Amino acid sequence: KLAAAAMELFATKGYEATTVDEIAAAAGVARRTFFRHFRSKEEAIFPDHDDTLVRAAAVLDAAPAHENPLDTVCRGIKEVMRMYAASPAVSVERYRLTREVPALREREIASVARYERLFTRYLLGHFDEGAHHVGDDDPLLAEVAASAVVTAHNHVLRRWLRAGGVGDVEAQLDHAFGIVRETFGTGIGARPDGERPPTAAVRTNGEVLVTVARTDAPLEEVMRTIEKALKRK
Repeated sequence: KLAAAAMELFATKGYEATTVDEIAAAAGVARRTFFRHFRSKEEAIFPDHDDTLVRAAAVLDAAPAHENPLDTVCRGIKEVMRMYAASPAVSVERYRLTREVPALREREIASVARYERLFTRYLLGHFDEGAHHVGDDDPLLAEVAASAVVTAHNHVLRRWLRAGGVGDVEAQLDHAFGIVRETFGTGIGARPDGERPPTAAVRTNGEVLVTVARTDAPLEEVMRTIEKALKRK
């Protein structure tokens, strides 16, 4: 009731002109009841983020051991999308308000940052620190990958909201996540033991030299591996 009242008053009176007392009165509750649920009036139109963060964390905690951690994170952030998709009209109006009111926009950005931190911690937890040397880029990769998942989600969600909340947002999200997986999937959780396959390897059999390389291996590294093998011959 409080969230619905706040949304209606912000839309009709404007954010700055609306008071907490007016929101409470419109919802039929006392001022102290408002502050039992929200610390400020801008929080009143984001009532679901705390619960959604808990659900996203639960997805990560219950992930099967064999699942690629990046896939787990993609499943986790779908909880955010489902929160918005559950009430398209409310979500579209909320999006309009956040674009018009800087205080609401800042609150939304702070909420997004919480998801990023959650997913970054999860990805970092799936690196075997003992199997890596100091100077490896795993922490950077985890943070960038988590940001990429959140950015892909937000890009699709904004496009859906601008279209009035119409269309299959989950299918659009799966397409965006496919792009993220192609970019980062080979570097995170690719091997459960924390080891990555070599960029390229060669073996010889008489006059034949066989090269095996990862599909994301830079061509110059593959060529250097081949040249070294030929020089040994």
